Amino acid sequence: MSLNFSNAALYAYLVKEVLHMTNAQCWKRFPTPGDLEREARAHGETLEALTDLFTAGTPLPGADGMICPFDEAFPVLNPAAPMGERPFLLFYRGNVSLLGDLNRNVAVIGAVDPDEAVRERERAIVGRLTEEGLTIVSGLAKGCDAAAHQMCLEKNGKTIAILPSQLGKIYPAQNRPLAEQIAEADGLLLTEYAKEAAGRNESVKRFTDRDRLQALFTKAVILIASHRRGEGDSGSRYAMESAKKYRTGRYVMYNKEQDFDKPLFGLNQDLLRDEPGVRVLFPSKIRELAEEQDPALLPGGEQIRLELS
Repeated sequence: MSLNFSNAALYAYLVKEVLHMTNAQCWKRFPTPGDLEREARAHGETLEALTDLFTAGTPLPGADGMICPFDEAFPVLNPAAPMGERPFLLFYRGNVSLLGDLNRNVAVIGAVDPDEAVRERERAIVGRLTEEGLTIVSGLAKGCDAAAHQMCLEKNGKTIAILPSQLGKIYPAQNRPLAEQIAEADGLLLTEYAKEAAGRNESVKRFTDRDRLQALFTKAVILIASHRRGEGDSGSRYAMESAKKYRTGRYVMYNKEQDFDKPLFGLNQDLLRDEPGVRVLFPSKIRELAEEQDPALLPGGEQIRLELS
C-alpha cells in the first residue's frame, strides 16, 4: 500500500483511535502534529502490531492510502468552515494530487432523475468546464452526478468522486464500474469512511456529510437541476447550503424561457429568487469562472509532515 504519510506507525495509530471519533473531537485531541506524535509514542508497545496490520492493507480495502491535516497532500481547508465540519482523516484511491489546487476544482451536482434534455444540457456545460482545464467534482450518485463524471472522462479530463461509503464498498453499486474508470483515468475516489455505518441514521447522515465536502474542496458548486424539498429528489440542497456557509461560489443551470414551469428546476428557481449570491451559469461565463481564484483556497504555507523516529 502506498502511503503519503512518512511513517506508517502514526497512521496505524490514527486508524485505531479516530474511526469512532467526530471530526471536532479529532481536531481537539490532535491540534498539532506534536500532539499526535506524543500520544502515539506513549502507546509505543502497540504500534508495531498495528503497523504490521496497517501496511498489509487489511484496514483499508480498496484504498491506496490516507491523508490527515499534517500531510503535504492534505487539501487547504476553507477557514469559513466550522471546525466540526473540517475532515481530519481522508481515505483515497487514485490521484490525490487533484486536491492540491482547489481553485481548479468545481462541483457539478443535481437530481438522480434528470430527463434526457437536462442530461444533454449538463453534458455541454461539463464539456466546456473540462476544456477549460477544470477538475469536475461530484458524488457518484445516479443521474446528474454520474453524467458529470462520465462527460469529464469522455473529454479526457480529471474528475473526483466523493463517496458516502467505504472505498471497498462503492455506493451506489451500479456505479462501481464508473468508479473504476475514474481511478484508472488518473482521477480520484475520496471518502471519510473506513467502516460500515452503525445504523440507518448514520448512513443517511453520510450523504449530507459527503455533500459538504463537495462544497469544501471546490471553488464553485454548480447545480444542474433539483426539485424543491418535498416535491422530489432535493438532496442537492445540502451541498448548496454548505457552499453558502463556506462562501463557495454558487451557480445554477437555468433558462427562464424553458425551465420556469418544470418541477425539476424548483430548487434552481428558489435559489435564484431567494439567494442574492446565486448566479446562472451562462456558457459565456465559463472561462471567467475557470480563471477566478478564491483567496481562501490558496495555500497558506507549507504543511508539516509528521516524523516518528
